[in-house]
Order: sequence, then C-alpha cells, then structure tokens
Amino acid sequence: MKILILSNKIPYPPKDGGSIATLNLLKSLSNLGNKIVLLTMNTEKHYFELEKLPLFFTKNIKTISVYVKASINKKDALKNLFFSKLPYSAERFLNENYKMDLIKILKKEKFDIIQLEGLPLALYISIIRKYSTSKISMRSHNIEDEIWERSSKMEKNIFKKFYLKILSKRIRNLEFKSLKKYDFLLPITKRDEKIFKKFEHKCKILVTPTGINSKELHPDFTKIKYPSIFHLGALDWLPNQEGLIWFFDKIWKNLIKKNPNLKFYLAGRNAPDFIRKKFKNIKNLIFLGEIKVAKDFINSHAIMIVPLFSGSGMRIKIIEGMALGKTIITTSIGTEGINSTHKKNILIANSPKKFEKEIQKVLDDKLLFQEIGKNAIVFVKKNFDNENIAKKLMQFYKENL
Repeated sequence: MKILILSNKIPYPPKDGGSIATLNLLKSLSNLGNKIVLLTMNTEKHYFELEKLPLFFTKNIKTISVYVKASINKKDALKNLFFSKLPYSAERFLNENYKMDLIKILKKEKFDIIQLEGLPLALYISIIRKYSTSKISMRSHNIEDEIWERSSKMEKNIFKKFYLKILSKRIRNLEFKSLKKYDFLLPITKRDEKIFKKFEHKCKILVTPTGINSKELHPDFTKIKYPSIFHLGALDWLPNQEGLIWFFDKIWKNLIKKNPNLKFYLAGRNAPDFIRKKFKNIKNLIFLGEIKVAKDFINSHAIMIVPLFSGSGMRIKIIEGMALGKTIITTSIGTEGINSTHKKNILIANSPKKFEKEIQKVLDDKLLFQEIGKNAIVFVKKNFDNENIAKKLMQFYKENL
C-alpha cells in the first residue's frame, strides 16, 4: 500500500508524545512493506537537519521537509484573536510553501491513503480533495479542545482564562467541522472514540493507540536508585508545568519531612525561565534538563510521578515507563485512554493527600514497588505492541478502500 503521511513537525528525534506517536507508526507501517512518503514541516521549535536522520529514514521512508516558522508570536496571536475564526494553534501551521509542495506530490504520485497526523493538517483537506482522489485518514492524537478547556479551568489570570476559553471553543469548532471531511478517523484511545461518536460524521473509526517496540525498550532493574522519584516530560507543555507546580507546592515538603534523604530527579527539555526560577531552591530537587537517552534515565530511577490535571489523549511517557517496569503514580486524567488498573499495574490519586499516601506506600514497601512494575510490563506488552497495532490498521484500511 502507498501512504502519504502529513506531519506538522519532523518526528525525529522522538522527544515528545506527538513525535513518538508518529515515528512508531511510521516504522511499523514501513516494516510491513508499505511504501511511505512523509511530507513534514520543519519548524523552528522542532528543527532537525534531514541529513542527520537515521538510516531507517533514508532507506525506508521518502521524507520531504518544508521549513515553517510556526513559532508563537504575540502580534500574530492578537491578530488571529480579533480577525480570524480559526484557532491560532492550528492557523500558525498554514504555510504557502508546504501547500505548494503538497500539490506537487499529489500531481506526481497517487496514494491509497493520505494520513494526517494531528488537527492542524485538517486545514489542507481542500487542497487534497482538489488534487487527489485518495482516502483521507485523520490520526487524532487527542481531543484538542479538551487540553485548552481544562487549562482554562486551572488558569488564575482572568485574561489568560478568557483567551484559553476562546481558543478551546475555536478548536472544538474546527475538530467537529473537520470530522465530516475524513474518510477514516484514528483516535488514540477508546475514550476519544466515544467522544467523536457523539457527533455527526460518516467516517469509519479504528482506535489506533501509540504503541511501543518491546525490542527497543528493555527493563533493567540492576541500576535503580531506590528510593527515588522522577519525572520526565516536556517542560514547555502547560499541563506538565501545572502538574509539577501542584506537586511541589502541595506534596513535596511533607514527603521530605518524612523522608529527608529522598531525591526528586526532574528531566525535560525547553524549561522556561519562570519554571527554572520557581524550582531553583526546592530542597532535594535535582534538575537535569534535557537528557540524551530517555530509557536509560527511566531505568535508573524508581518511582515515576505524572501529576496531570489538563491535557488530553494518551500519555506515551506513561506507556514507556510501564514498559520499563516503573511504578507510576498519576491522576485519573494522566491515565485516561490507557485502561490501566489502580493498585495492579499503576497507582492513581487525585488529591494531594492521596498522592502523597500512594508515594509513601511505595517508599515503604519495595515488594509492592517491584510487583506493580512487573505487572506494568505484562500489561503494556499485551495492549500496546507496535507491530500488532500497525497490522490491525493495515487490515482496517484494506477492508475499507
């Protein structure tokens, strides 16, 4: 099968959930013998030189890159607020050069499927329909409006709250208007599928979660710093910022009173100045910034915390942590779409008191720590194997073309 994949960022290196989701599926689809063409934006934030892509790309995937600035600009955001009906989070990825390269590809080649990796690519559907008869598939990484709606509820600044509400409403309009334009919809979770099914559309749906390659993720229990707590995630992502601030404000001081030698290892890229300043003098916090090999970092630490109260979709870092045998403590929102089981393969807590209590349990009971971690490995191998996910998707496409 010949598949054109459109992405608004190069899915390499795989440093965030979106990149990991796109890259893992790219690999699996290619490994199944499909011919893959990737037309990707190469943005300022995620810029990567094509010449440095690994051999897998150069041998198996035809990659076409278009430079797109797409950085957040206050003047452009204000202009969008007053003179556009589109959400700024999508409109900033509208680019003439990308459009022209898309037209060139569609004129030159025919595809069985054109797969869009995320909502901003929906803005190019009119171009696809004009120059191609291919089926259009949207891989929805999350319910986009939900991220901003939840963030607006957390926001205390009245002007930011107002803006986030408008942004959420515009994204919702774009999400559900676009639903009628797809042939196929690939939500990442069953929860997202249920939400999409509430709205009028004719597209055929297959839940296609972000998977992991168990051959690449090997648990290593020999180097764990136990007890220790860690967090790994993009520090320029608002839900991560909110969750970490909540944790350090409401939980951490009590924990280290009871456990004075306990260390918190924080790793993540693009930490803004206000986060660095806020976390600078926190006792027993070791801030590592961006790390080179995520799996080595995860393997070497014990308890993974993911305190999330906004965001949407599926948290791939939780899946990776489970695959590496970590005991993970998160919120109900953090585990949305994963269908994990509290006290069996993960621990879930939504209040400071309960979150602290769950951490303390694992600190006091190493056997519990080991049991939850081992159960997590079994759970992920059964439900999130990349190869099986890709095979189901190919069967779905073939049956519906």
